[in-house]
Amino acid sequence: METALYAFTAFFIILDPLGTAALFAVMTRGAEPAERRRMARRATLLAGAILYAFALLGEALLNALGIGLPAFRVAGGILLFLLASDMIFARQSGLRSISASEDAESARREDITVFPLAFPLIAGPGAMTSAVLLMGQAQGDPLAAATVLAVLALVLGILLTLLSTAPTLMRALGVTGTNVIGRVMGIVLAALAVQYVIDGVRAALG
Repeated sequence: METALYAFTAFFIILDPLGTAALFAVMTRGAEPAERRRMARRATLLAGAILYAFALLGEALLNALGIGLPAFRVAGGILLFLLASDMIFARQSGLRSISASEDAESARREDITVFPLAFPLIAGPGAMTSAVLLMGQAQGDPLAAATVLAVLALVLGILLTLLSTAPTLMRALGVTGTNVIGRVMGIVLAALAVQYVIDGVRAALG
């Protein structure tokens, strides 16, 4: 139960379904509802494939590169803290945003499924890092690993639902409501990030 709650909190905050839905509503303004739902499904499936690949193969890749999981926990904690800072202070460092040139490119594209929706808005560096770290914390326990993977599927399902109903959701919450929720989640993510660093340092010194 504790593993499921921890994984859900981390994935929900980092994938940020509300914030992503708000961006999706803006980027697909004027699109037909059926087309919007199609893009939401394709983007969620593609982002899910990326995140599952990192969850299942990430630690093996780190080992092949000679990078220990404690070092990755510290680095990942720092990266996630930067992401939390973005959420709290409503600024963009590039971890889940796109540059001006990328924004211009996406504006010229009719289909935003792959870029920028699936990557980097959903399967960004923070989400990929969290997938590796959470699977690493399972420490070879099949039940814990299966729990992490199941929770990721649940959060992706929530994300897909919010993307599919993005315009209605944004009208209900408004800009202020969305920003308040984002800041609160940012504070929780900052605490999780610090815990990642503490666990990494403890494992390295232990």
